[in-house]
Amino acid sequence: MSSQAHQVHPLSFYIKVWVMLFVLSTLSYFVDYFHVQDYLKWFLITVFGFMKAGLIVTYFMHVRFERLGLVYAILLPPLLLLTLIGILAVEGDYTLWIREVFFGAGGAATGGGH
Repeated sequence: MSSQAHQVHPLSFYIKVWVMLFVLSTLSYFVDYFHVQDYLKWFLITVFGFMKAGLIVTYFMHVRFERLGLVYAILLPPLLLLTLIGILAVEGDYTLWIREVFFGAGGAATGGGH
């Protein structure tokens, strides 16, 4: 049997990550507390949430210490999905704008009468 050395991180390492998570949660709370505009508020809350999720996955699930191939296998699919969601969101706004240009504000809902 071969014995492998198990790497143990000091407690201060986890306390630093916990403090970063606490700061991000506090910033997220302040965004909501100070009544930031709707789109900016939801954007900031989402960004802070993704940052917190990234810290948790990276350090508490030990993905940072895995092989690069495994990291890509874990992180690449969600990043591709987020990219596709962004593309679809932009395309959806464009489609709505084109419908309003050609059919008018209420024309598409009523059939346009043509």
